[in-house]
Amino acid sequence: MKPAAIMFQGTGSDVGKSLIVAGLCRAFARKGKRVRPFKPQNMSNNAAVTADGGEIGRAQALQARACGVAPSIHMNPVLLKPQSEVGAQVIVQGKIFGNAKAADYHRLKPQLLDKVLESYRTLDAEADLVLVEGAGSPAEINLRAGDIANMGFAIAADLPVVLIGDIDRGGVIASLVGTKALLAAEEATRVKGFLINKFRGDLALFADGVKSIVERTGFASLGVIPWFERAGDLPAEDGVALDGAHHGYAARNGAAIKVVVPHLSRISNFDDLDPLRAEPGVSVEFVAEGRALPGDADLVVLPGSKATIADLAAFKANGWDIDLKAHRRRGGKVLGLCGGYQMLGNAVTDPDGIEGETAAIEGLGLLDVATRLTPEKTLIEATGTDRTTGAPVRGYEMHVGRTEGADCARPMLELAGHADGAVSVDGNVMGCYLHGIFASDEFRGAFLKTLRPDFRSELAFDARVDATLDALADHLERHVDVARIWEIANAR
Repeated sequence: MKPAAIMFQGTGSDVGKSLIVAGLCRAFARKGKRVRPFKPQNMSNNAAVTADGGEIGRAQALQARACGVAPSIHMNPVLLKPQSEVGAQVIVQGKIFGNAKAADYHRLKPQLLDKVLESYRTLDAEADLVLVEGAGSPAEINLRAGDIANMGFAIAADLPVVLIGDIDRGGVIASLVGTKALLAAEEATRVKGFLINKFRGDLALFADGVKSIVERTGFASLGVIPWFERAGDLPAEDGVALDGAHHGYAARNGAAIKVVVPHLSRISNFDDLDPLRAEPGVSVEFVAEGRALPGDADLVVLPGSKATIADLAAFKANGWDIDLKAHRRRGGKVLGLCGGYQMLGNAVTDPDGIEGETAAIEGLGLLDVATRLTPEKTLIEATGTDRTTGAPVRGYEMHVGRTEGADCARPMLELAGHADGAVSVDGNVMGCYLHGIFASDEFRGAFLKTLRPDFRSELAFDARVDATLDALADHLERHVDVARIWEIANAR
């Protein structure tokens, strides 16, 4: 008998597929099921390092956590990390496969299906239930040929499908009915029901809307999910979350400590800042292009980037280099994480064309270091100590390149087996390669005290994430026919 499995597809991007799958992972795991998340193809620059030495999308790492298991490369066998408007780095089963422009990747997809199915079967063999997440929408008929992300995978793996619509953006009836109209007959028969997400207001007022969708599609209604207020407490999948205050990324007024983050166009792993956002006494403000970096910041953080040279050029073109030097003259502190650390040095060179065209660029010159991008990619989990505060740190490295220079003689961190990062002579500028560093409660509290000596942190960040996953599971169990989803998953 096959293990239970079901696929969740959306009427579009950002309809809440990742969050719903995470909540259901936790709900079924609490029932004693061995649950595994799976996403055949993901596009995101928010990634996580796995214990088996690869990388997957951040959303799948969160879903694994919801299941109570370690992330695996097989949970997201194809990860696309955008480097330009038309091209991306292709990660297959955790490792770099190559770079591809959009048109080239669409020709490549059929070759990747075997790897995708191999990973799926690896999870299928160890689970009672596999919850599969699609990407984008199955109604994108221009992308249907060779599809491995939605119906193409559902057919190949013989999976039933639940369709998710987002009522918050409007037009949910049209999006669900329109999706049915655009599906081929073989695809439409796989859809066993639908969910409506992000509802606000009186559910009774939408009863006729649900009835109309059922009549026009033939799909069963599996639930209408009210807006989940705590969604912003969980790591976001991609940069869409930075575009709206309702996701929880807006600055809070009146906070004791103000952290400013330039919103780079190829920003990656911005969930590094989530623990700071969660601190009641800290305001984190992501600054869009076209706006100056505020002059009253206590700390400016340069985040990770999937295209360091291009983002550094844009940083300068936006005038942020001038703002940053003014912040520095005022005695403000600067922290660079991964790509942001590389930008703080004297130069970044790319002799092998790792990020595209071979290039070199002068850095911001706030650290006496220089970086050479290299083909080898570092993907490791790490623990150690912050040299300034003595606090323990943990996280992961995910980068290409080697950074060297005089300021590396004052490393920011001592990690198991090696030193990491650099600190300026006066201690006000620092950088490192360790992602996830602020999730360490002791380090975060100690670091914030260097900005404001009277600051006291009482936040237990990891416990907060797990409590939010439990609250999400409770929310879904109240509003979704979870028993029916289990039946559908078992009837494949």
